[in-house]
Amino acid sequence: MEKTSEISGFAQLGRLMVSLGNEQPWSGFTLGVTEDEYQKLQGIISRQFVLNGWFTKENVLQSLQALGTMLTEDNLNNWLSSYNYSLNPKKIGVIMAGNIPLVGFHDFLCILLSGNTVVCKLSSDDKTLLPALAEYLIQFAPSLKQRIIFSPGKLGEIDAIIATGSDNSTKYFEQYFGHYPHIFRKNRTSIAVLTGDETKQELAELGKDIFYYFGLGCRNVSHLLIPKDFNLNRFFEAIVEFHPIVNHHKYANNYDYNKAVYLMNLMELLDNNFVLLRESEELFSPLAMVHYHRYNSNSEVERYLNQHKDQIQVIVGKNYTAFGQAQSPKLNDYADGVDVMKWLSNVE
Repeated sequence: MEKTSEISGFAQLGRLMVSLGNEQPWSGFTLGVTEDEYQKLQGIISRQFVLNGWFTKENVLQSLQALGTMLTEDNLNNWLSSYNYSLNPKKIGVIMAGNIPLVGFHDFLCILLSGNTVVCKLSSDDKTLLPALAEYLIQFAPSLKQRIIFSPGKLGEIDAIIATGSDNSTKYFEQYFGHYPHIFRKNRTSIAVLTGDETKQELAELGKDIFYYFGLGCRNVSHLLIPKDFNLNRFFEAIVEFHPIVNHHKYANNYDYNKAVYLMNLMELLDNNFVLLRESEELFSPLAMVHYHRYNSNSEVERYLNQHKDQIQVIVGKNYTAFGQAQSPKLNDYADGVDVMKWLSNVE
């Protein structure tokens, strides 16, 4: 019964998140909150940009809508049907990143619906959204109250840990938490494989994979694999609608800086006044720049993907994740390909 009520609680939270994400007016108590509570959440959303200049209202709304959409009772029940509910609950610490809004939400969800207690160490860049949502989640599923802990200082007593950060921060994770059962996530990025047969609409959808959240997420495409005869003007023409991104001062600073550095070093760039394209086989590219390189055969594509498989989060393309869907993962799309629910069931 408790598990059923917790699933219902997350489903109710999902409805609330979708409504907020779509900027809908308060539609009544079917959302599970009063009009004043709804407006309070809207205010928190609007203030994120003050706390973190990358968290524009548009990006926060996008995150709420994408996460809320997957939290239906059918989706949750189908997903959980493959796993066992923990009969010996553990305290699972989570060190969350702050690169995009609510980036640690899926770990939060997995830990609670596996029957464990979540001990969250929030990023200073994203420290108010999840606690605000958790307040209402507890209203919807009161049994979760004792199993949600936000730690302002040290994590305290834990049995296992999930930590997300850079390659450098992973060294510290290993030093301080390596003796616990753990999942440590390093730098990853995403890649798009083009065949040359893409429609203008598909290339426009690829723009979402590149530019949502300003390209700061590991699910953002930073590299294009393109056929040897692909005309990049097609790509530039399709993504022109994303031009307003350069009006954001932080993004514009990165665009201007990278453009200046590479031109001063006499490195060739393609430029459409809001994103830079550089021909390079390097997987990772600087912010406001996308790397690309051309291939002659499918075997070259497979060789490159295999070579970088431990650094790639999502592959976008006709035979992979659909264009425009990189930032809309499903419940079983686990970061780094590690099944968190299965891992939780084995924590002792």
